[in-house]
Amino acid sequence: MLAGPTALVFLGLVLIPLAMTVLLSFYDWGQYKGIVPEWTLKNWREMVADDYFASVFLRTFRIAILVTLACVAIGVPEAYILNRLSPGWRSVSLLAILGPLLVSVVARTLGWALLFGSTGVVNQGLMKLGLIAAPLPFMFTETGVIVTLTHVLAPFMVLAVWAALQRLDPQVENAAGSLGASAFTTWRRVILPQIVPGVLSGSVIVFALAASAFASPAIIGGRRLKVAATLAYDEFLNTLNWPLGAAVATLLLVALVAIIVGSNRLIERRYAQVFE
Repeated sequence: MLAGPTALVFLGLVLIPLAMTVLLSFYDWGQYKGIVPEWTLKNWREMVADDYFASVFLRTFRIAILVTLACVAIGVPEAYILNRLSPGWRSVSLLAILGPLLVSVVARTLGWALLFGSTGVVNQGLMKLGLIAAPLPFMFTETGVIVTLTHVLAPFMVLAVWAALQRLDPQVENAAGSLGASAFTTWRRVILPQIVPGVLSGSVIVFALAASAFASPAIIGGRRLKVAATLAYDEFLNTLNWPLGAAVATLLLVALVAIIVGSNRLIERRYAQVFE
């Protein structure tokens, strides 16, 4: 009974729209006849036969993997440092980490475009100093999308790892040091194995958000650099081919669910003792 209202909200706002999207992906569409409620696999056959869709999905998951790796490289050390700070400095650092989450993703993405665009502050400054002859490519590149998404999603990795560090006994490091272990050995053999669940859970969150991101790829990547989310958007609102857009969205959803479930099972088998 207590979970009933939440279940109804989840059913109405998540499950039913997803089910309608899946059903729409099997409808027919024509430029003059519009959406026809007839069952067909035309949209799915088109995605399988056209290499363009495969390249878009490969680019989407390549960007998501690189963003996840970048967030791990930045978030794990940052969370470790955050955990060792005094309470006062920890509050200030948490404010600095969580502060950007209070700003719109669009505003943050436009900030990167203003900084590193061809007419941005950084490129213009470097050109005036004579360090570069032409603007560094940032807009409409995978590098720009990866940098922007890393900035947007890094706090999620920091919080996940920091939550795992909260369960770590601080005396374990002292015990390792008293037995002759160096700081690097303590980190590698004592701390890191115990925070693996936090790293992996943060990686799953970052990967899913990066693969389904829309605002940052749309602004930085533009029409030259399509990902699955912007491709579905174009099919829905530009070509008005809603069934094909629904098929793209459904395939992205199924791929993300399969990857997340498979990763969780692999993680549970590999790190069963750590989770216990």
